[in-house]
Amino acid sequence: MAEVLSQQEIDQLLNNMTTGDAPADADKHEKEAVPFDFRLPNRISKNQLRTIRNIHENFAETFSSFLMSKLQSIININVISVDQIYYSEYVLSVSNPACLFTFGIERTDIKGILEFSTDLAFSLVDRLLGGFGDGNKKTKVITPIEQKVLTVVVDRIMKDLRKSWQMVDDFEFNIDRFEPDVDFAQITSQSESVLLITFEIFIGEQSYLMNLCFATYAFDSILSKLSTQNLSTIRPTKYAGGTTAKMIIKNHLAETLLNLKVVFGKSVVPFDQIRKLESGDIILMDKKIGDEVDVFVGNKKLFTGAVGTVNNHKAVKITNRFDSEE
Repeated sequence: MAEVLSQQEIDQLLNNMTTGDAPADADKHEKEAVPFDFRLPNRISKNQLRTIRNIHENFAETFSSFLMSKLQSIININVISVDQIYYSEYVLSVSNPACLFTFGIERTDIKGILEFSTDLAFSLVDRLLGGFGDGNKKTKVITPIEQKVLTVVVDRIMKDLRKSWQMVDDFEFNIDRFEPDVDFAQITSQSESVLLITFEIFIGEQSYLMNLCFATYAFDSILSKLSTQNLSTIRPTKYAGGTTAKMIIKNHLAETLLNLKVVFGKSVVPFDQIRKLESGDIILMDKKIGDEVDVFVGNKKLFTGAVGTVNNHKAVKITNRFDSEE
């Protein structure tokens, strides 16, 4: 039932309408002004930034696996920030001399810069040439030979980027050239915005920085494909395939030890004959040579298999699986 106003409340409303005064609580509902920088409009929304972050977390996973096998060391790569900034701000943050590789995405106008910190570049070169990554150089200039060694890593980064972005579209990342001076890279104008993705790379106990810088003026072709539908399906590789609870259960199951038992056959032998068994005696089983054997997990028969040898070791090849009802 609607609330009935008293005569005093009615008179107060009429007086406010006459004088033009607003009620006392009107100020409470006024919206606060949100600052907006017209010089740097956000081309990329927060949801799209979140998706881009997930894409590059996938890249970090695959690239760390490559470095781990190549350097034979413990590698961990984390995405520490995904930001939109002025290109002029990025230029000021780059050291001189630097280790920069410019690249482009085929069939688009998108240009980018792959930046290694000089310490990371020298450590990679040293380790790829058989060292321990702790070599010191008097100068910070990357020589042509060192550039050639780093190309192995850079080419792999381009392949892993393509693989990670395939969940959006098949983008071909191509290296353009090496640049020691960011002023000569010039992928966009100083006043334009860029997308800066910063990675922290741990090699053993040492940490290094690596940056990916994309010019966003031509990013519309990609942003249009980062639809709401894609936002819900793109997840880092380490989280793909289910919820966190399912992942925890799966990880625990993967580490659980179970007894595996193979039964080649059965036979009933009187105890008196067992006492008289000697080396070389033969016991007849209920299975013939070539028959499939039973494979038990714990005390439950789950498989049948064929007996054989692999690399001079006895082995059983699983040939059939029993359903839970069976």
